[in-house]
Amino acid sequence: MYAVIMAGGRGTRFWPRSREKKPKHLLDIISEKTIIQETIDRIKPLITPDNILVVTGKKHARALIKQLPEIPLNNIIIEPEGKNTAACIGLAALHIQKRIPDEIMVVLPSDHAIADEQEFSAVIGAAAKVAAREEGLVTIGIKPSSVQTGFGYIEQADSFRKIDGKEVFRVKSIREKPDFQQAQTYIQNGNFYWNSGMFIWKASTILKEISRWLPDLYAGLMKIDEALGSPDEALIVPRVYKKLKSISIDYGVMEKADNVFVLRGDFGWSDVGSWDALWEISVKDPKGNVLAGKGNVIFEDTEGSLVYSPQKLVALVGIKDLIIVETKDALLICKKGCSQNVKKVVDALEEKKLKKYL
Repeated sequence: MYAVIMAGGRGTRFWPRSREKKPKHLLDIISEKTIIQETIDRIKPLITPDNILVVTGKKHARALIKQLPEIPLNNIIIEPEGKNTAACIGLAALHIQKRIPDEIMVVLPSDHAIADEQEFSAVIGAAAKVAAREEGLVTIGIKPSSVQTGFGYIEQADSFRKIDGKEVFRVKSIREKPDFQQAQTYIQNGNFYWNSGMFIWKASTILKEISRWLPDLYAGLMKIDEALGSPDEALIVPRVYKKLKSISIDYGVMEKADNVFVLRGDFGWSDVGSWDALWEISVKDPKGNVLAGKGNVIFEDTEGSLVYSPQKLVALVGIKDLIIVETKDALLICKKGCSQNVKKVVDALEEKKLKKYL
């Protein structure tokens, strides 16, 4: 069994800590370890470092290699450019096929948080057995705790079977990010999960599905497959990759496939997708305040707020539901509940060509 850690993206909603050169997964946001280090540690009870592949971009490769010394260098796959998750997963599947044909691959985002790692291992282990026996596409669904428009949703169909005590369901449909009213309907129906972005399948199975639903992408992947390990790899792969369609595996394959299964992930999952999400999973004082990381903060008559300030002393007086993030060159002050819009600040910085803050 192999793990594929997708370590791309910019983490714009974690500005000003997250920057182009150092996105969210390379930061120590949740603990003293970086998020990607925690991701690797979490999967190691099931999969040894020799079988863990990390797909990343050129900008982040050096920092990632430094952070993950236990991962062999030839397991760091550098994408010539970002082309969304379908191309990323397809490229990783080719590398796995070169090593062990028909092997199971567990695809994980690099930047999520899991509270119960033992349960996580149990669910992933059961999902791998489903993928092996049924030649299916297996995903992990999270029971919604609120109405969210930032997640995709998985609609559960009939129960299929139990494996290792974990119930496996067929998937009726996969829906991309809905508007608020539609998301509310999903929650009320009771048979929808949040899409965690975790996938388990055979490398051969996902390549077969890509060939069925994304034939142009598959054709490009086959050209890359021929070039891997050849003297011309460094020339051919970037040239072909540039022409690949940029599409998510959800849109491109999962929404169309008819052999999809879901297991429920009751292991304290968070995508840590914003400063609000960090507040949700963090230890709070009696008034709901969070000190994110190290630093000195005085909370006086203050409730429900989050502060990150490793350099300066910060004193909050008579404040409620604020997010304050201080770095060497920037200060973010945001009303709690609005941190999804921090990415608009990044858009504004790009528009104003203020590259030093990106």
